[in-house]
Amino acid sequence: MRRILTIDGGGVRGIIPALLLAELERDTGTPTRKAFDMVAGTSTGAVLAAGIAAGIPAAELVRLYAERAPEVFRSIPLLSGVRRLVTGTLYDTETLHTLIRHELGPEARDWTLNDAPIDLLITAKRLADGMPWYFVRDNPANSCRAGGFRLSHVVTASAAAPTYFRPWTIAPIGELIDGGIGVAGNPVYQACVEAFEYTNAYEPAETLVVSLGTGKLLRRERPRWLWPWLGWLLAELLRSPAEQQTELLHRHYPETPFYRLDLELEHEIGLDAVDRIGELRAHGARLASAVDWPAILEGRDERFRMTDATTLPREYCRLGPG
Repeated sequence: MRRILTIDGGGVRGIIPALLLAELERDTGTPTRKAFDMVAGTSTGAVLAAGIAAGIPAAELVRLYAERAPEVFRSIPLLSGVRRLVTGTLYDTETLHTLIRHELGPEARDWTLNDAPIDLLITAKRLADGMPWYFVRDNPANSCRAGGFRLSHVVTASAAAPTYFRPWTIAPIGELIDGGIGVAGNPVYQACVEAFEYTNAYEPAETLVVSLGTGKLLRRERPRWLWPWLGWLLAELLRSPAEQQTELLHRHYPETPFYRLDLELEHEIGLDAVDRIGELRAHGARLASAVDWPAILEGRDERFRMTDATTLPREYCRLGPG
């Protein structure tokens, strides 16, 4: 049986799926890129997908979130204010790109998607017309030839969330932004369409799919003033379609074994909330401790298996008091 892994967007909340994958590697003794044939990611999920393809251990990815996220989301009051006035964004996309290239390492930093040792799907959106772009290796059935683009550039584009980062330009496509704006915050359906319809290498009934979330709100908090309202709205745009993607997958590929690992958060944790990484680590560790990775990878686990378009079992995903 072949396996597909998909990872949602969510900024610093990406430490949650990183912790889940660190548990996978501890439980199985297998690197994540050996456990899955395809990895798809949006935004922070794209960063993780690239790291997985490059062979970075998941425990190291956890460390990178804890130590390097504050560099990416570095806010110097005067400079940040000037940047917002000039560019309309809070953080420097060039810093993000430089960090991605550095952490991919000397071999992978200049890879194209065609060079990756596993199948990848990275989502982005063209700013000019809102057209979604799904970056995958070249294959005969897919008329979109995107495999020659540099992985580091594609990941930067996917992570360029509006109001946080300026769009990232990839010629000749143009300016690109976070692939999670719209419907691909959870890229599971797009990954399955690519795998089942375009590669001729995956069969729905013979492919196991694991989808990792980055936390969803247990209850919606009402915004009270302008900038928090914009942050809340962006979080909603990135997160709300995740359930739609799950429903589409069930509707179109009901024979595919599908596992969804996510958790519920009591309060909003923003994409750039570096001051709450410790809290996120605690949440991720709690979810990871409930997961039996060998059983999931063999299709034996029934706790996290999605048998219809409902939500996760609450006893495994809710993170309430105590």
